[in-house]
Amino acid sequence: MVTMRTWIEPVVAGAQVASSFYDTALLFVVKNYYNQTITSVNTSRSVTLQKAISNFYIIHNLILGLTPLLSAYILARIGDRQRRKVTICVPLLGYFLSRCFLLPVLFLSWPIEVMFGSAALNGLTGWFTTYWAGVMAWAALDSTKKRRSLKLITIELVYGLSGCVGSLASGHIFVSVTMTHNQGSPLVISSVSIYLICLLYSIFILKEPNNEPALQENSDDEEVNNENSPEPTERSKLLGDTNRPSLGHTALTPSKGFIALLFATAILYNISVDGAMDVLSLFLINEPLKFSPTYIGYASAAGYLVFITSFLGVFIFSRCLKDVTLIIMGIVSFCFGIFIMAFVRQTFLYFIARAVMMFALIPMPTIRSVLSKHIGGSSYGKVFVVLQLSIAITGVLTSIVFNEIYQATLTSFNGTCFIISGILSILGIIPISVAAYKYSSGFLHARTE
Repeated sequence: MVTMRTWIEPVVAGAQVASSFYDTALLFVVKNYYNQTITSVNTSRSVTLQKAISNFYIIHNLILGLTPLLSAYILARIGDRQRRKVTICVPLLGYFLSRCFLLPVLFLSWPIEVMFGSAALNGLTGWFTTYWAGVMAWAALDSTKKRRSLKLITIELVYGLSGCVGSLASGHIFVSVTMTHNQGSPLVISSVSIYLICLLYSIFILKEPNNEPALQENSDDEEVNNENSPEPTERSKLLGDTNRPSLGHTALTPSKGFIALLFATAILYNISVDGAMDVLSLFLINEPLKFSPTYIGYASAAGYLVFITSFLGVFIFSRCLKDVTLIIMGIVSFCFGIFIMAFVRQTFLYFIARAVMMFALIPMPTIRSVLSKHIGGSSYGKVFVVLQLSIAITGVLTSIVFNEIYQATLTSFNGTCFIISGILSILGIIPISVAAYKYSSGFLHARTE
C-alpha cells in the first residue's frame, strides 16, 4: 500500500479529465460570447468570429506562457531541496482557483476578459510548466534507469487515456446536460470538483518516493565502473594521486553541447506541435468541417489515442531500437500526419491524419528520459523545469505567430500553419542527429528497457 501511494498516475489521470472538461467548455463559451457580441450579418461574419476567438486565445496563451517565468524555477528549486510535492500541489491549487473564474462568466454574465485574470493566476502558481516538470521528476525518482523511458511513457499514456475519456464525455455533457442560459456550466463545475479532489489527494495521500531502487542501481553501476577502471600506477600512488576519475564515470558525464542539442530538438519539435494544435480547434469549428461539440469531443479523443499508440511503440520497439531512432520515428510520424491535416476537407480525412501521427508522442518523454539518465536525481526538477520554461517561452511566440498566420491565410489556404509545422518538425531531426553522431559512444545509443 505504501508503494502504491507513491504513484503519481491517479493525480495525472484526474487532472487531465478535469482539463479536458474545462478546455471544451472554454472553447464554446468563448465562441458563444463572441457570437452574441458580433453584429455583422454579412458573409464575413464567420471570418470575424474566427478572428475574435483567435485573438482571445493569443492573449490568453501569452499570459499563461509568460507568468510562470516568475515562479516556476523557484518552485522547482524548493521541490529539489525540500518537498517535491510543492511542484505538484501549488500548480493544482492554481488550476482549481483559476478554473473557478469561468463560473461567474456563465452565471453572472461577467465579460470574457475575466479569463485573462484566470490565466494570470494559473501562471503565477506554476501552470503546466511547473506541474509537468514536477510529474516527470517524480516519475523519474520512482523508477530505475533501465525502466525510465517506459515509466515516463506510461505517465504519458495515463495522461492520454484520461484526456481521451474526458474529451469523449465532455462533448456529450455539453450537448445533453446543459442549462438554458449557462451552456458549459456542468463541465466547469465537474472540472473544478475533480481538481479539488486531485489537490486533496496530493496533499494527504500521495507519498514521496524514497528512490531506493534507483539509488541501488546507481551504486551497482559505480561498483562496475570501479571494477573495470584500471589500477593506478605505482608512480601515481607515490605521488598521492587519489583523485583520478574512473573511465566509467567519465563516459557518463554529459557535456553542455549534448544537453543543448537535446534541448534544441525538444524546443523545435514542441514549436511545431504547439503551433499546429493552437489553431487546430479553430480549424475544426470553421468551414468546411464545422464540427459540433460532440464531434469536437470525438476529434480530441482521436488526438489522445496517440498516447496509446506511442506507449505501444516504446514498449515494443525500445527492445530493438536506440533512443535516437525512437525520437526520429516519432518526429517523422507527426510530420507526415500534419502534412495530411493541411489538406483535410472532409471528416474522415481528419481521422486518417490523426492515425498517421500514431507515434508523435514518443520524442518528448524519450528526450526527458535520456536527460534524466545523465543528471543527478537532485537536479531533476531544475533541469526539467528549465526545459519546460524554454518550451513555454517559445510556445508563447509560437501561439502568437501561428494565430496571426492562421488569420492571414483564413480565406486563402487555412492549412498553411500545418505546412509550416511539418517543416519545423523536420528541422528538429537535425540537432538530434548531430547529437547521435557526435556522442555515438555514450548517450543516445543506450537502449531503453
